[in-house]
Amino acid sequence: MDAAKAAALLFLAVLVQVSVLGAYTPLGGTADLLLVVLLGVALLRGAVFGAVAGFGTGLLVDTANLGTLGFTSLLLTVAGFWIGRYGETTARDRAHAPYVSVGVVTVLYAFGALVLRFVLGDSVPAHAVVTGLPAGVLLNLILTWPAYALLRRLFPPADAGDRVREVRLLA
Repeated sequence: MDAAKAAALLFLAVLVQVSVLGAYTPLGGTADLLLVVLLGVALLRGAVFGAVAGFGTGLLVDTANLGTLGFTSLLLTVAGFWIGRYGETTARDRAHAPYVSVGVVTVLYAFGALVLRFVLGDSVPAHAVVTGLPAGVLLNLILTWPAYALLRRLFPPADAGDRVREVRLLA
């Protein structure tokens, strides 16, 4: 059931991102609702779930934008996996975790896209990424609060009996 909810929510986020938010640049930066929603889902459901969701949504974005197929998929797969792993290991129950995740991954996503475009031979002015980055981080952090509140309701944490509380090493 989680997969169906996540697929519908991420599809809606792709539609909003591609049709509305992609062209809207307040303060010189762009809000990335898709990235915020993907990171919230990955934080709540884990690394594998986040990686699969990132690949699927990235493929949808690449198809909708008629861009290089696999470009966004690669970046979102890595982002979904690492934030899912962060949620699995340390941060799932902490209040600051979604904000830290979104802030860090927004910066890494921008620089990762810049490096990947360079490797592919595309010409991208680095100053455009750097000048729009502070506004993009701020807008994504503003989007994090309502998006993560909705995601916590849609994807409640697993029962306490299902999770391991302590790990003991056997000698």
